[in-house]
Amino acid sequence: MGFVLCTGALSCWNMFVLLIPDPEVLNDEFSFKARCSRTEMAGECVNEGKEVLQSLTVTVGATVPTGFEHTAAEEVQEKIGAIARVSKDRGRIYFEITTDHLHKVHHLKSVDNLFVVVEQYDHYQFKETKEEALLDLQQLAPVLPWNSALEVWKINNSLKKKRSRRRGAAVPKPKPCDTSETENPQAEPDETLLKEKPGSACPEQEPSPEDSDIQETEAKPLKFRVTCNRAGDKHSFTSNDAARDFGGAVQEFFQWKADMTKFDVEVLLNIHNNEMVIGIALTEESLHRRNITHFGPTTLRSTLAYGMLRLCKPQISDVIVDPMCGSGAIPLEGVIEWSNSFFLSGDNNDMAISRTVNNINHIVKKKKDGGSTSPGLSIDTAQWDLCHLPLRTSSVDIITTDMPFGKRMGSRKKNWDLYPSCLREMARVCRPGMGRAVLLTQDKKCFTKALSRMGGLWRKSHTVWVNVGGLHAGVFVLRRTAAIFGTTPEDVREPHMGCESQEVNMEEKVQSARSE
Repeated sequence: MGFVLCTGALSCWNMFVLLIPDPEVLNDEFSFKARCSRTEMAGECVNEGKEVLQSLTVTVGATVPTGFEHTAAEEVQEKIGAIARVSKDRGRIYFEITTDHLHKVHHLKSVDNLFVVVEQYDHYQFKETKEEALLDLQQLAPVLPWNSALEVWKINNSLKKKRSRRRGAAVPKPKPCDTSETENPQAEPDETLLKEKPGSACPEQEPSPEDSDIQETEAKPLKFRVTCNRAGDKHSFTSNDAARDFGGAVQEFFQWKADMTKFDVEVLLNIHNNEMVIGIALTEESLHRRNITHFGPTTLRSTLAYGMLRLCKPQISDVIVDPMCGSGAIPLEGVIEWSNSFFLSGDNNDMAISRTVNNINHIVKKKKDGGSTSPGLSIDTAQWDLCHLPLRTSSVDIITTDMPFGKRMGSRKKNWDLYPSCLREMARVCRPGMGRAVLLTQDKKCFTKALSRMGGLWRKSHTVWVNVGGLHAGVFVLRRTAAIFGTTPEDVREPHMGCESQEVNMEEKVQSARSE
């Protein structure tokens, strides 16, 4: 067996040891040591030929709807038992978990995207000039602690493949092992992740389908891209500058192949003023893409809907109503998470009702195909007039809805009549002293004025300011007063006040868009 030592002249991290084994002398002892070296980075140890997995503790970051950071932190503590920290950069939280709990993070309802943190700097000192700042980022790439994050990425890929198999996806057949080449057990862990051959890590027994898939990916250089999200006005470089130069250094270090679309690894560079976080993405698409298959012009994101429902604090047997359901995003999210409550969804537009029914049927079919013994949902849908709901007085516990902003739906002028009528009818059906409402709107001025006229029926608890499609909106959390409906001046319905549908026809939408 020959040993050739190759040293690079650029920097110390270019040093590596290349083993060129003779196939004639490749023995079991060497194969065993090679496997030990490769699994060292994964937190595995070998005890007399038996592998015992040691879980890693890593920091996971999550992007959440802006304004719902604390709501998401509560869910993380409730479902995973981890204490989440809210980032100074709005819309992100961070929490520590062990890899044996990694599968739980994909079941969080309030997060959009997940990533594992490679390194985090709370007060990073960026150089003043553009050239120096970008050179600093280039020199940072090879000294970062990539090992644990890349191992979490591998584990996460295995979890995704298992979920695909449960959904009935095709499973690639495992390829036979080839032991003609192996790696140096003393090589750097980062280089082995890049260069290890599928045959080198093949155990003596039959490999599992998950191992075969991972080995197939590692047999060729990984494809990657760097995505930079930057906020702050004191940087001498742009997001594209940082992604380009940092990505070039990552490519040179790992010898990965850059690919902006069909990538295996997405490296994240998040910069907010002096805070910088480097991570590796764990989600290919946002987790809010669930439940809804039939979309309307203003369908609410599932993560926003979940955040609004958590503000309601639903209890067992609560009756929860969305009087302007649109595509049914809020009641669908609620009935899946709070199955012991009953949800009513309605709208006065027949297209909206059709979309909601189709989305409900999709979830029911999905549960049935998954082998659920009770595929039904405690939800119903009706077409109604918002200002004359077919519900008994004081029969509803919670009302939550996405109200017309007056942008794509309706108009600001119509909202001045719509909002007071909505609040009055909602107060009628809500239980005095116990009922609550969580209402989303971007027309804050109109809503605040309408709420001030309903002081005898509603009290504002607090407001959560959120970003909805680039619009600054408010989620208003209201409490129903103890006043009996019909005994306050606010109960009197003003004449000529009609309710408009949340869904308008195409001609109205075009006219509204032109006027804006």
